[in-house]
Amino acid sequence: MKKQTVHNQEVNGDEGFIEGEGYPSCEGTPCDNVTEGEDGSTATMSERADEKSEEAPANDFEKEAAEWRDKYIRLQAEFDNFRKRTLREKMDLVQSGGADVLKTMLSVLDDVYRAVEASEKSEDIEALREGEKLVAQKFCDALRSKGVTEIEAKDKAFDSDLHEAVARFAAGEDKRGKVIDVVQRGYMLGEKVLRYAKVVVGE
Repeated sequence: MKKQTVHNQEVNGDEGFIEGEGYPSCEGTPCDNVTEGEDGSTATMSERADEKSEEAPANDFEKEAAEWRDKYIRLQAEFDNFRKRTLREKMDLVQSGGADVLKTMLSVLDDVYRAVEASEKSEDIEALREGEKLVAQKFCDALRSKGVTEIEAKDKAFDSDLHEAVARFAAGEDKRGKVIDVVQRGYMLGEKVLRYAKVVVGE
């Protein structure tokens, strides 16, 4: 047995061997495969695996953050385009709507000029009055076609949502709280008050 030990020492040398044994010594470190890093440092295979497992989640987080940043930039650009397009469409709608109303009013203006010319040449007062009534009726019809209607006020109960009281007048018990006179007509555009009717209220 002693001869075999001596023979092993002669063949393999004394370095890395425990005396009397034929196996290499790890010199205090766990017996594992040891690798050398790019910076010259040494670590076991298990330590290298732990380092890679820590780097992998970090790379995933960076990739996911870059994707979300790209989505945010795209969404911001799309919203800015949507805001500009909506504003431009709103401006176009206001302009086109105003042009449509003005075009309707132009035909009424033509009738007004005709009535003025007729009043300068004609001496028939009744004919002139009828012409004025026709112009006024045409104007009301043009407004009605655009959703503008007159607020009914005379002899109606005073309504602060529709009427604006400019004066109060003693008119007897049966006229108390009612509109007895209209100083200025009021109008509505659809369901919205365009101008309140200025009225005199009885008390």
